[in-house]
Amino acid sequence: MEPVYDTVITAARLLWLAEGLKFKVSGVEHVPAEGPGVVAINHTGYLDFTYAGIPAHLQGRRKVRFMAKKEVFDNKISGPIMRSLKHIPVDRTAGADSYRAAVEYLKRGELVGVYPEATISRSFELKAFKSGAARMAIESGAPIIPTVIWGAQRVWTKGHPKQLGRTGYPISIGVCEALEPTGDPDALTAKLHEVMSAKLLELQDAYGEHPKGEFWVPARLGGSAPTLEEANRMDAEEQAERAAKRAQRDNR
Repeated sequence: MEPVYDTVITAARLLWLAEGLKFKVSGVEHVPAEGPGVVAINHTGYLDFTYAGIPAHLQGRRKVRFMAKKEVFDNKISGPIMRSLKHIPVDRTAGADSYRAAVEYLKRGELVGVYPEATISRSFELKAFKSGAARMAIESGAPIIPTVIWGAQRVWTKGHPKQLGRTGYPISIGVCEALEPTGDPDALTAKLHEVMSAKLLELQDAYGEHPKGEFWVPARLGGSAPTLEEANRMDAEEQAERAAKRAQRDNR
């Protein structure tokens, strides 16, 4: 029993009920009933991690320890909660410590949630993957559990206001068959990207209407979201701006 985590889950479910969110979850049987697993998740919105834990909860009320940026842990409100839930802080300027912590969690039989894209995809297509998920799976011997979410970007995503009222949005979650932690990390990462890309297309096809011009709809489907190439350029410009601001602060 983990009272804090159980309380947070209950609060989240009440919020989803109030929002009228309609979840369609498939592939729960691919989440291991016990033992470790690297839960690899696509990243389209700020609340992805709350939805990504649903399949594990349905599979024997298991809990996922998510890797999240350090700034969330530094916040005086969210920080104590994140630590109580045993999530893993990630310092993007020095990721070795968070990587080691994740591997230790996996060796203890935990489920660890990872975003291979590292940051939110503004295009809602899959970005290039980092190899961290594959490397920690191979080192720990834990399988990778590819998990794809579609529709979460409608609730709250980068560059758009949050919509936490009673929207009734459908959200699809699909868990793919586990990938064994074998071979070269780059090859395993490429396989993970391939599997998750196929699942994303499957969920999109079954989702229903994707209205033309909507912000949450990929350009490929007629939406106003930037293309993957445009989104990558926007990300690069944002990173350069942040680096310049850090350099300016350091030189003061």
